Amino acid sequence: MRSFVDLDHFIGSVPFDVVASLRAVDTGRGSEALFRDKLPALLTSLAERARVASIEASSAIEGVVVADKVRAAAILGGEVTGLRDRSEQELAGYREALDYLYQESWRPLNVGLLLHLHRLLFRYTDIPGGAFKTTANLVVDRNADGSTTTRFTPVAPTETLSHLDELIARYNGAMDADRHHPILLTGLFVLDLLTIHPFDDGNGRITRAITNALLQHADYDVTRYVSLEDRIAQTADAYYAGLLASTHGWHTGEHDPWPWLRYFVTVLHDSYDRFAAITAANRSTGSKQNRVRDYVTNHAPATFRIADIRAALPGVSDQTIRLVLDQLRVAGSVQSDGAGRSATWTRIGE
Repeated sequence: MRSFVDLDHFIGSVPFDVVASLRAVDTGRGSEALFRDKLPALLTSLAERARVASIEASSAIEGVVVADKVRAAAILGGEVTGLRDRSEQELAGYREALDYLYQESWRPLNVGLLLHLHRLLFRYTDIPGGAFKTTANLVVDRNADGSTTTRFTPVAPTETLSHLDELIARYNGAMDADRHHPILLTGLFVLDLLTIHPFDDGNGRITRAITNALLQHADYDVTRYVSLEDRIAQTADAYYAGLLASTHGWHTGEHDPWPWLRYFVTVLHDSYDRFAAITAANRSTGSKQNRVRDYVTNHAPATFRIADIRAALPGVSDQTIRLVLDQLRVAGSVQSDGAGRSATWTRIGE
């Protein structure tokens, strides 16, 4: 809410590096329709992979992890009825919340939607979802010595509903006015919603789910195909640092939104870069080994995982991926750090 009181003050002058990233994002958005027509099977596969990655990553950020990957996949597929513990319950709940948002192209943004998503998130637990906090909450960091440091103080429980009503009204009004870039407006909405912190638990997951929906409603569909939550999980330190820097002074309207907005726009820019790399790799001709070689050499991030290649090249087996990586390692083109699923690979010379 605070960020929308005077938009010209907060985002009227956009830093040059953010402008450059926004231009890249808009260029990426322009290519999406082309790939819907030319690579529909690929996009369908990417959308399912992104859905799974989003649910798992957003949950893992909050410490909700199902270690058994086979069982986790079954839960995400709706194939498990007897949920064993709290992590399984919340994983299934986040699946339902995200799927609810994706059942239609858009659901009107209002307080009722936030409450319903929260109810879905906790529907399998003994926690009553679908209600705002009733006691004051603090967002804290736990230090190595066991002490805590307050990251920020959310609004009081008695002020939560009024702040949300005003935030949603101001955001919708700003989007309708079309005077500021929709990515910046979405980023500000995310910042304010997280700072209001309307729930006792689940604030991060609900906000990240809503972020996907808001971006897609503004025709930035990359989060359908590249998991935004996965990118956030991979850059968690920068994610929290951006939020922390931009919440200072929020209650008095004296905060600086650019640390957070810079991170937010950069993650979207990276997502479009990744989407472009995946579509380029899948347009290449030749054998599956050649496609892997082309992706690793020309399109993959400088440091990557086998899971990145698997996601970029649906239909290519892990055996083929490992064979090509071994060939490239022998040739001195890449090197590995670690072993197994957690191993990372780096192109030599970058």
